[in-house]
Amino acid sequence: MPKDSFQVYSVGGAVRDELLDLKVKDRDFVVVGATPQAMLDAGYKPVGKDFPVFLHPKTHEEYALARTERKTGTGYKGFAVHAAPDVTLEEDLVRRDFTMNAIAKDVDGKLIDPHNGRADIQAKTLRHVSDAFAEDPVRILRAARFSARFTDFTIASETLTLMRQMVQNGEVDALVPERVWQELSRGLMESQPSRMFEVLRSCGALQKILPELDKLWGVPQPPKHHPEIDTGVHVMMVIDYAARQNFNLPIRFAALVHDLGKGTTPVDVLPRHIGHEMRSVHLLNDVCKRLRVPNDCRELAVLVAKFHGKLHQVSKMRADTLVEFLIELDAFRQPERFNDFLKACECDSRGRTGLENCALPETDIILSALQAAQTIDAGTIAKQHDAPEKIKAAVFEARLEAVKLAL
Repeated sequence: MPKDSFQVYSVGGAVRDELLDLKVKDRDFVVVGATPQAMLDAGYKPVGKDFPVFLHPKTHEEYALARTERKTGTGYKGFAVHAAPDVTLEEDLVRRDFTMNAIAKDVDGKLIDPHNGRADIQAKTLRHVSDAFAEDPVRILRAARFSARFTDFTIASETLTLMRQMVQNGEVDALVPERVWQELSRGLMESQPSRMFEVLRSCGALQKILPELDKLWGVPQPPKHHPEIDTGVHVMMVIDYAARQNFNLPIRFAALVHDLGKGTTPVDVLPRHIGHEMRSVHLLNDVCKRLRVPNDCRELAVLVAKFHGKLHQVSKMRADTLVEFLIELDAFRQPERFNDFLKACECDSRGRTGLENCALPETDIILSALQAAQTIDAGTIAKQHDAPEKIKAAVFEARLEAVKLAL
């Protein structure tokens, strides 16, 4: 450990989660009164390029030198960082985002809470520490993500006002794609992701970050199939259903973007949305490119956007059409992704008012068809033919007969 003259404090999420009686995942520490060389001499390993952060030689937990920041440009990288032994704990805490994250605990367990974070935790309030909050647009995303995680917290009115001013001042325009995706993907994995998007909408950030999604609110759907009517409301119900089922990130992302095309439906044909599936595919491809969405999320999202409507027609399909649909979905080569496709479609079906527990007969039918078709040994059939097109046709016919028998 550093010399006795150094002071070490636990800070941030670990202290907050202890006060909330939540399981602590990671611990971060602030070191006051130390130099980088002193940390190296004590055996700490340096990490981080923008400011001095070190890993403990045994626990590998992060220890950051107390620091201050000065705004020098736009975006979350536009800062000059000052880390020195004379920076106090209070100066370090005042640059943090929310009061609940600006509480420190010393080695004896004493809490240092200069911004009344404990009172805000008790009041279930997410409040910014100082006006320095406005210097980092990532904090808007963090406020939204924390709202999805701490579902009984509300954002202080003055904090929401500040977030709106940040959007109006163009700070959000300086966000880099990787950071936007990082925060959105983490928020999607929280317990109630719809709250993240509600916050982003309420401050105007969603229109900047995901305008394709923002357009869905106020767009009507046929009440017969969508009692909730509003497309934006429907999508929020879909992602919250995915969260309740503990589904993975690709499923949750697919649930989020499956209906983007409804935002471009001509007004004169509403509330019907003929052809919205392919419009959704084009829009989500733009989103994925812009935010650099990982391939597994993008590929599943495309499948769901393109084919979620077709899945509803399964009960009316002939056996040959059903086998062709399984091929379109690449179900034989990628059965795990096919199962994720069905789960995302389940979210779509049950993300509707009053239909949260509706039956899913189409899922049962197509799963039965796949299981039957999978009993066919394509390798054995291939050995009986010499031309690729003959092999393809023979495998298809064998699978078709198996599906006919099963259905």
